[in-house]
Amino acid sequence: MRQKFLSGLPKNLAILGAQWGDEGKGKIVDALADHFDLICRSTGGANAGHTICTDGKKYIFHLLPSGLLHPNTIAVIGNGTVIDLPGFLGEIQALESQDLEVRSRVQIAYQAHIVFEYHKQIDEAMEARRTHKIGTTCRGIGPCYNDKIVRIGVRCEDLLDEENLEFKLRRNARFHEQEFDIKIDIEAEIERTKALIPLIKPMLCDARYLLLDAIKAGKKVMFEGAQAHHLDIDHGTYPFVTSSSVSCGGIVTGLGIPAKNIQYTIAIAKAYTTRVGEGWFATELLETLGEKIREQGHEYGATTGRPRRCGWFDAVVVKNTVDINGVDSLNLTKLDVLTGIGELKIATEYRLGGKPLTNVPCTPKAQEQLEVVYETFPGWDEDLSGVRRFEDLPKNAQTYVKAIEQYTGCKVSSIGVGADREDLIFIT
Repeated sequence: MRQKFLSGLPKNLAILGAQWGDEGKGKIVDALADHFDLICRSTGGANAGHTICTDGKKYIFHLLPSGLLHPNTIAVIGNGTVIDLPGFLGEIQALESQDLEVRSRVQIAYQAHIVFEYHKQIDEAMEARRTHKIGTTCRGIGPCYNDKIVRIGVRCEDLLDEENLEFKLRRNARFHEQEFDIKIDIEAEIERTKALIPLIKPMLCDARYLLLDAIKAGKKVMFEGAQAHHLDIDHGTYPFVTSSSVSCGGIVTGLGIPAKNIQYTIAIAKAYTTRVGEGWFATELLETLGEKIREQGHEYGATTGRPRRCGWFDAVVVKNTVDINGVDSLNLTKLDVLTGIGELKIATEYRLGGKPLTNVPCTPKAQEQLEVVYETFPGWDEDLSGVRRFEDLPKNAQTYVKAIEQYTGCKVSSIGVGADREDLIFIT
């Protein structure tokens, strides 16, 4: 069924998160990646976390695309990303310590911005000042994007001119020390960065033309999203969002490719909903049932280790992603986690002032007054891990999946039923 599914896909495919991240994008990327020549990251930084389990080993990816598990794929880190150079090289080293050779298969856009230690200091200082916490990972992602927007950012291409690099770092240190009342050890920053140039320089390229040439040559390209649509800086539940455009539009700007090159889009959604950190969460389960789902689903962040908040599947949230991104099909993950939970619910509609609401509200008053309409479904107790065909799922599980299709307005093309890379059902 996997090969039949792959044969029906076009050459260029986008994969993105449909909820608030942590949906399990890495698993479907891994399952499809050997069909593609290039796997691309367009936005975000090392605040992402994708985990792949195979042959008793666990591989964790942050900035690198998880499709690199396949030895013939090339990874492209686009201009829309931000890179913590020591962390990035550490990620490569960690994967290579697991006998996965990746260094020669990574290409980085000249225009990608660099995260420095002072960005992490700023991140911590800003979070400490806030009366309402955002829940940032404090990895310097937001402050680095802020430097980009106010046009004082340092890009990877600056590594090719050490004199200019040093000038920019000293200038930025003076600016940020005054602005945030912090002390920056800029000499250590300069020394550390210069020492890494020989390791990073061989990976640098004009990623835009690398991709355009590859597409013209008939190569197959996968655009691997980070975070999720509802963490998008524009379309997410602002202000509790990430600092970049992680929806389909961000792929276009973050890699410098024409929009027409995204030929098919798969959105990843858990069979329930999770969120890490702060922010509104309409279907959150605060009692024992939420804790049970968290433990059964091992819902702890791959990047931060923080426990994720758990709740019922929210079809309004996912439908919003489907509509705005033009999603062609859904990959439903972790259906097996709901085994033994008992009666299940799906949020099918939002109402505000008695009227249906099609968007996900961001203002506090609307969130407080919102009415969530649920539909209830019987659960199942059968083990799903060995199931490979949709028709072999328990009838109640099939009904649940079909209801998700109905309320999101999008077909489910694959289902995760276990932690291993083989625990997938493909529907053609």
